[in-house]
Amino acid sequence: MSAIAQFSPSRARVHATADPAWVRWGVTFLGVGFAAAFLALPLGVVFQEAFRHGAGGFLAPLRDTSTRSAIGLTLLVAAIVVPVNTIGGLAAAWATCRFRFPGRRLLLALIEMPLWVSPVVGGLLFMLLFGRQGWFGAWLIAHDVSIVFAAPGVVLATLFVTFPFVARCVIPQMQAQGFAEEEAAMTLGASAWRVFWKVTLPKVKWGMTYGIILCNARSMGEFGAVSVVSGYIRGQTITMPLHVEIRYNEYQTTAAFAVASLLCLLALATLLGKTWSERRLARAFRAGAEAIPAEARS
Repeated sequence: MSAIAQFSPSRARVHATADPAWVRWGVTFLGVGFAAAFLALPLGVVFQEAFRHGAGGFLAPLRDTSTRSAIGLTLLVAAIVVPVNTIGGLAAAWATCRFRFPGRRLLLALIEMPLWVSPVVGGLLFMLLFGRQGWFGAWLIAHDVSIVFAAPGVVLATLFVTFPFVARCVIPQMQAQGFAEEEAAMTLGASAWRVFWKVTLPKVKWGMTYGIILCNARSMGEFGAVSVVSGYIRGQTITMPLHVEIRYNEYQTTAAFAVASLLCLLALATLLGKTWSERRLARAFRAGAEAIPAEARS
């Protein structure tokens, strides 16, 4: 039998794409080992140190007034930041996907900017604007308004670093699904507000959910920008990440790791929510792609 007759395209594809066993096992071992050494092991150490003195030693620091204040401020900041960034992210996604206007590319670049700028630099920007020697410092002092070294500065710094998440998750979904349904609803006489609530929002709800989960996790765990504008005023501007640093520097390791374990639990909950929303988002993308006519896709 000739070599041409013996050639099988399917067999050739299998042999061309199948990796040797040592490559598969080596890469798998490397990935699992890296995750265990740099992710699972530190996570286990955090909980081990938090419960070093038992459940009582874990709960005692959480009853402290400064700890409760840090937890309360963290929850308050997240409660403000997440809704504001959700509304702003939806508006930015709608504007950039639905309309073509001068400065659209600049708006897209500004949405991405907090991801590429160091959070510390973001905090310094607010110091430059609202500090005592900043652009608006004299006016704020004259009107007895405090932004930096106060809770409003913590909120503004967190808003800055978390703004891109909702917009970045919603924009690709809007672009993939198009606006044919919105145009049909408006043709039938629906108002723009009704179209948004009844058509647009249900289409992007899983992308929005994904962005909200990421935004909430980052707002509770932000350190760099908040550390610049907070002033480390106990009971007023200390969030959970800053509280962990303070307790650790004071050699109160059990208290530091107890609060750190709460942040780790938040990270694990965020991971579960992220995985769940990713699956729903993937289904939404597939459903949107199937709804597009074949001639339109081509």
